[in-house]
Amino acid sequence: MENVKLNIFKTPDEVLTAIVAYFIKLGNEAITQNGIFNVALSGGSSPKKMYEMLASSDYKEKLDWDKVYFFFGDERYVPADSPESNYLMSKKALFDPLQIPSSQIISVNTTLPPDQAAEAYASAIYTHFKPYNVKFDLILLGLGDNSHTASLFPHTSILQDRESSVKAVFLEDQQVYRISMTAPMINEAHQIAFLLYGAGKAEAVHHVLEDETNIQEYPAQLIKTDNSDIQWFLDEDAAGMLKNK
Repeated sequence: MENVKLNIFKTPDEVLTAIVAYFIKLGNEAITQNGIFNVALSGGSSPKKMYEMLASSDYKEKLDWDKVYFFFGDERYVPADSPESNYLMSKKALFDPLQIPSSQIISVNTTLPPDQAAEAYASAIYTHFKPYNVKFDLILLGLGDNSHTASLFPHTSILQDRESSVKAVFLEDQQVYRISMTAPMINEAHQIAFLLYGAGKAEAVHHVLEDETNIQEYPAQLIKTDNSDIQWFLDEDAAGMLKNK
């Protein structure tokens, strides 16, 4: 992957500090250029720590939060008040501490049936971007141990989707639905950043970045763009199996 940029740090704390600085820099640049910063968030424990840092006294004054609009790369098909909800995690870690109004948060309505929830969320995104030229300033991503990102899971039909959209994904092994942006929608972003750390991620990182292309087994290989660099923020443990650093 020619335009992959690796940012490797010794510790998870250093990784988080670096990606928070990157987030603030991009946000300020977007607001200066366009008066708005459109960012899609990721779920999980690593992003939670990032969001808590952004909302902390050290960082919260460094960005004009009134001009930031928040979206989600994917969402679990659970009620908004479920501990599993990406929205709820972000609300507690970021939105509430920064007093972000609901008008700046575009989330998935999981009270609708899965396919309708995906359609309604896609429609809300298209409306915000007026319409169809959907190009986020930043999409944050994680990486699962099975090389999935967002809710692009191995051997699911969304991996073949060529439309910039949002789809419901049924995970047979877990018997649950997820709602996810498609790879084409993610790839249209101005900037894409993966955040991960820990030795448990090393094998997946190696598969995605250095193995032969096998989208069905390593879906995060779908994330590739000619628009800009794809930034990977990782610690030395997560990068431990990479041959080319």
